[in-house]
Amino acid sequence: MITIALEAGAKILEVYGSEDFKVESKKDDSPLTLADQKSHETIVKGLEDLTPNLPILSEEGNHLKYEGRKDWDYFWLVDPLDGTKEFIKRNGEFTVNIALIHQGKPVLGVIYAPVLDTLYVAKEGLGSYKLEGVTSKQYNSVETFTTLAMKLPLDKKDEKISAVASRSHLSKETEEYLNKVKQKVGEIDITSAGSSLKLCLVAEGTADVYPRFAPTMEWDTAAGHAIVMNAGGTVTQPNTGEPLVYNKENLLNPWFIVRKDGFNL
Repeated sequence: MITIALEAGAKILEVYGSEDFKVESKKDDSPLTLADQKSHETIVKGLEDLTPNLPILSEEGNHLKYEGRKDWDYFWLVDPLDGTKEFIKRNGEFTVNIALIHQGKPVLGVIYAPVLDTLYVAKEGLGSYKLEGVTSKQYNSVETFTTLAMKLPLDKKDEKISAVASRSHLSKETEEYLNKVKQKVGEIDITSAGSSLKLCLVAEGTADVYPRFAPTMEWDTAAGHAIVMNAGGTVTQPNTGEPLVYNKENLLNPWFIVRKDGFNL
């Protein structure tokens, strides 16, 4: 999975360094670039070679109706380029997201930020890890990787509560939630970030909470959900406290709150 994510990231950077992204608009008016398409093709080919019998659900692929996928036991859930708006802005805050889903739960997750050359990886039973400068590192086994990488969450010495919010989708409801946290704990630090990096910041403990009261799709959150969960955190619905589940009939996520381990507000 790591190799596939890095190959997809390299394809994205080829387009990122060009003058023309070939931006189109999808049916929902969200942007689509040549980089999205090249990353999708690279990931699909890599996953088909790795696990030829497992289905793949990608943002940029053909989406089967629920009747055709409701009985999937394991499947890959992919966002080839999460944060296309950040990509177009050239701020580097976009990622490649690949998750393995088992019976509605993410059990493996890889997030790669090509410009930052930073990788987040999670596996059920193994934990969550962050590796910086990943393309310059040499590893050929899980043992070597976990030796080079930092296990999440990282030690955080700052006593002040910190939150992370979407750079492009800060809703009124999100602001209201953050104001409620402020009323309970006093002033908080609020950081804006793009793409699935927001979940990663909670997983590593840099942020305590990430409230999302705005639309997201399953492929936006699955890999990050795995990384948060295997670092001890939660990704839950605000009204029920239930975790997000995957391969629903409607692939739109409900609103959710990402919390690091021990944060209960």
